[in-house]
Amino acid sequence: MLKNLVLVLNCGSSSIKFAVVDPVSEQNSFNGLVQCIGAKEAGISWKQDGNKQQQALPNVNYPDALNFILDLIKQDKELAERLFAVGHRVVHGGERFTASAVINPQVLDAIRDCQGLAPLHNPANIAGVEAAQKALPKLPQVAVFDTAFHQTMPKHAFLYAVPYDLYTSHQIRRYGFHGTSHRFVAQQAANLLSKPLTECSFITAHLGNGCSVCAIANGKSVDTSMGLTPLEGLVMGTRSGDIDPSLHAHLVDSLGYDIRKVNNMLNKESGLLGISGIDSDMRAIEEATANGNEQAALAAEIFCYRLAKYIGSYAIPLGQIDALIFTGGIGENSDFIRANTIKWLSLLGFQLDAEQNKTHGRQNGAIITTEGSTKALVIPTNEELMIAQDAIALTN
Repeated sequence: MLKNLVLVLNCGSSSIKFAVVDPVSEQNSFNGLVQCIGAKEAGISWKQDGNKQQQALPNVNYPDALNFILDLIKQDKELAERLFAVGHRVVHGGERFTASAVINPQVLDAIRDCQGLAPLHNPANIAGVEAAQKALPKLPQVAVFDTAFHQTMPKHAFLYAVPYDLYTSHQIRRYGFHGTSHRFVAQQAANLLSKPLTECSFITAHLGNGCSVCAIANGKSVDTSMGLTPLEGLVMGTRSGDIDPSLHAHLVDSLGYDIRKVNNMLNKESGLLGISGIDSDMRAIEEATANGNEQAALAAEIFCYRLAKYIGSYAIPLGQIDALIFTGGIGENSDFIRANTIKWLSLLGFQLDAEQNKTHGRQNGAIITTEGSTKALVIPTNEELMIAQDAIALTN
């Protein structure tokens, strides 16, 4: 039997996304999601050969959730026998990893060494690796790092203006995230424009609950909006993005906050949720805006304005822009957000085609701008496929 499938695991702090992918045909016949791990409302939903199923898993812990997924796969003997590798999304690889890597004891130890840089995510990623190694011991395991793509950033882009010893002794620097997504859509855009990626200058905007922008010159990341952690940069669902660092001290001194409360507020109570007061989901923000909710409208406007500022600033390291690429749940689906972002970018030569924008560029080769305009494209991301393709490249 042909072994041509990769099991892709994306283990988050309280959720696990999974998929079985053919990296050549790009088909995905089995995928799903475990949500709310550790809570009474925890459950799993999955789709196999077009059939959707779901099951409650109240209070399931992380190892049991992983084992449930792996047992589902093993129940389909043909599917299980066609697996030849497991690809893992790993959030933080520090400076050690500039590309994806086959996992061996040394690589796993290096991922553990990065836990302090991603305390919510790397332990979950490691749990996924260990569970897969135990359940599928004969299959090679591959780590695909969110941070690896951004390791081409120059020092003037990734260093903070703090004492240099914090970098040399404690690895305090900007790392960036969503690298797999930025890399994937840049490759797709180069194909659509019939231009070698190594000759392209792109600005990619990954917009979901977490958001980041990346400047890509000749196929390499030269700057990105997220930093040491995923909190820096754009306004996000519940994250504040850029703020005055002295806000921490002000809240501690003036309002009696402690540092944990400040950190929780900036990561979980801010962004779209904090400004609007109603929701972190852009769909709810747009609906409330249409119904006249002024705070929701303000949240959307701040989101678009800050996004446009970052896009504009990334013209500096690129020198030219072959295309602006929107991706992620918001980037792919919200014509409202794209329109309200592009309206700020006329100085860079962007002119929106309203009709193409409404159909997300599907009738126009992904392009949502007018002829003669600087191009803006809508390209669905596919991190699972990128992980599967890295796995086949490394294990073959």
